[in-house]
Amino acid sequence: MKILAISNGHGEDIIAISIIKKLMTYSEVSQIVALPLVGEGHAFKQNQIPIIGKVSVMPSGGFNQQTSELLRDVNKGLINLTYQQYQVIYQWGKKDGVILAVGDILPLFFAWLSNTNFVFIGVAKSEYYVRDEKGWLSSTLKVNRCFKSIYYPWERWLMKSAKCKGVFVRDTLTAVNLNKLKISAHFLGNPMMDDFSDAKQTYRNIHLDKIKILLLPGSRTPETLRNWTLILQSVQTILESFPKKSFLFLSAIAPSLNCIPFRQELIKHNWKSQILDRSYINFKDSQALQFQKENATLILTQFAYNECLQLSNLGIAMAGTATEQFVGLGKPVISFPGEGPQFTRQFAEKQTCLLGPSVILTEKPKDISEALRKLLSDKELINNLNKNGKKRMGKPGASRKIAECLVNQCFNSLD
Repeated sequence: MKILAISNGHGEDIIAISIIKKLMTYSEVSQIVALPLVGEGHAFKQNQIPIIGKVSVMPSGGFNQQTSELLRDVNKGLINLTYQQYQVIYQWGKKDGVILAVGDILPLFFAWLSNTNFVFIGVAKSEYYVRDEKGWLSSTLKVNRCFKSIYYPWERWLMKSAKCKGVFVRDTLTAVNLNKLKISAHFLGNPMMDDFSDAKQTYRNIHLDKIKILLLPGSRTPETLRNWTLILQSVQTILESFPKKSFLFLSAIAPSLNCIPFRQELIKHNWKSQILDRSYINFKDSQALQFQKENATLILTQFAYNECLQLSNLGIAMAGTATEQFVGLGKPVISFPGEGPQFTRQFAEKQTCLLGPSVILTEKPKDISEALRKLLSDKELINNLNKNGKKRMGKPGASRKIAECLVNQCFNSLD
């Protein structure tokens, strides 16, 4: 069995890779290649998964819903890139293989256009965007209610194709609703959480006297640098509002980014560089940097992502997948809108709907102190947010279950 994985975003790439690794353990699978529709697919390259077709980084980073961003992408060759990628997928459809489409309607539509068998891993949408277990959200538009699902009629039509051999979604609420609409959708857990396990949280008792706060500025340049500046403004507000408390800030920066501008911005905000004290935290990242300011220590790391998420008590985040993973560990996040193109007010509001009360959305960085004060003083709230996050994101182990279902059920029904 030959498999082509197509995905449209960094988070989607990671999810695809997680499932691919499990599929590789089956003798039925003879070859797996990938075609990332957004970006250059660094994650696939790092995991030695061959990339076929042309890949490129667009100015918007894949977030081109706004006309201005779309025009910038078009000027940089988006139309030609998309056509070339379509040709690769179409040619693959002539082979004896299967397409694993991970993301939203773009990979779903391309998979359908290939006229070959495909499986859809829908990670970009959730019914929580428009409803919860009690019913429609008050903010849900009438047109969305008429569609009866977060998945629009044309998306559902693609899922009902005879060539679609399986649909896997990101939560139980979405699966139940799609099944009501005559689509056989499965929820086997969320692959985003597969790298984490409660049993692996070995850092929980380090520095009990310090409030450990995760800083997540996102992964797309130049937006992430603008986000970083806003986050540092919020950190300064915290230090001024809680002068008697001790803080440890853990900054998880994507490995694909240049760390120098982040360090420069810290120095600009009067953080003093120090030699990394291994007694603070035993990161595997030998290149991690340490800074000090007033009553706080800040660690800047690009290769200790999991450790940062597991150790931190709460987060300040302007990110997508990383925020969801942190909430899935049962931890709260404070957020505020940025300039985009990804982390706009609309994106932040949608993320709040998706993750529920685990994300506290404030207006501006300076408003963060009140939200933090509430979290630090309400243990019952923290317990409730812990349960909410794990419920919305699911338990680890989804990739193994999805791969098993694909091999033993979905692939057995191929034409």
